[in-house]
Amino acid sequence: MIYADQRWIGNHGIGRFAREVLAGFEYAPIPLETHPAAPLDAWRLAQALRKASSKDLFFSPGYNTPLFSACPFVFTTHDLSHVYCPENTSPAIQFYYATVMKRACRRALKIFTVSEFTRSQIAEWSGVNKEKVFNVSCGVDPAYRPEGNVYGLPYPYLVCVSNRKRHKNEFRTVEAFGRANIDKNIHLVFTGKPTKELSARIESHGLKSRIDFVGVVPEERLPALYRGAMGLIFASLYEGFGLPLLEAMACGTPVVTSNVTAMPEIAGGAAMLVDPRSVDEIAHATTLVVTDSNVRRQLRETGLTRAAQFTWESTSTRVHRLLQ
Repeated sequence: MIYADQRWIGNHGIGRFAREVLAGFEYAPIPLETHPAAPLDAWRLAQALRKASSKDLFFSPGYNTPLFSACPFVFTTHDLSHVYCPENTSPAIQFYYATVMKRACRRALKIFTVSEFTRSQIAEWSGVNKEKVFNVSCGVDPAYRPEGNVYGLPYPYLVCVSNRKRHKNEFRTVEAFGRANIDKNIHLVFTGKPTKELSARIESHGLKSRIDFVGVVPEERLPALYRGAMGLIFASLYEGFGLPLLEAMACGTPVVTSNVTAMPEIAGGAAMLVDPRSVDEIAHATTLVVTDSNVRRQLRETGLTRAAQFTWESTSTRVHRLLQ
């Protein structure tokens, strides 16, 4: 029997991965309704698996594992941002990773991840053999394509699909947008809602009238948001994969992204790479994407080709094969 943690399924990075890899896969769901990232979940999970034997297998599409279990287990670490991004961590999280997560890495039958960058980082951080860590990648849903409706905003815009976490580098993105030598009628659109701190930063650069927040965008409308954009600005400081890069590319939208962590690997030469700590580099790339038709055309063509190499079918096949 293969048990799997279906609680991760949702409209977020791990949630999409979970939904896709568990679809069409025969498994027994975990009889828990608590959130898999909740405190003490490792204990609850161990209790839920107490009847499982060494002939069974537990699979988590996320980073949670049972504190103890008779059956072997496989789990998925999409990134180590809680380890390598100080702004995303806390003493409690650091303790969890240093104890429960490292122990889980040693005990796991296999560890899944989504990029070669994160695969290497997991092995180095945990001390496990790199051969135990498998890159199963991520995919792009067929809904992300150039043809279709656009979001319908009443102005030309660049988009930043983000979530207000500090490693998303939004302060520099805002400043770079203000410095870019582009038409002042062009807006920068963020997904999600503004924080007081980000709003204050926008006002300090005199950009309140040109930067907008569209709230939580339903997944079925994300392709339309990408399609209508002149470009995606995704100058994050850290990503274990960076799914918005491929989603934008699949919609034919030019991409500006960072030259660090997993982003160059995922972009594969089909995006403009910048030093995310350089406001000038982000501003220059933004200017080129908006004003240079040759750059836009090249990024669109190479982006479509690159995005086509990532499918959820391929990811699911890898996961299912490794689990079987």
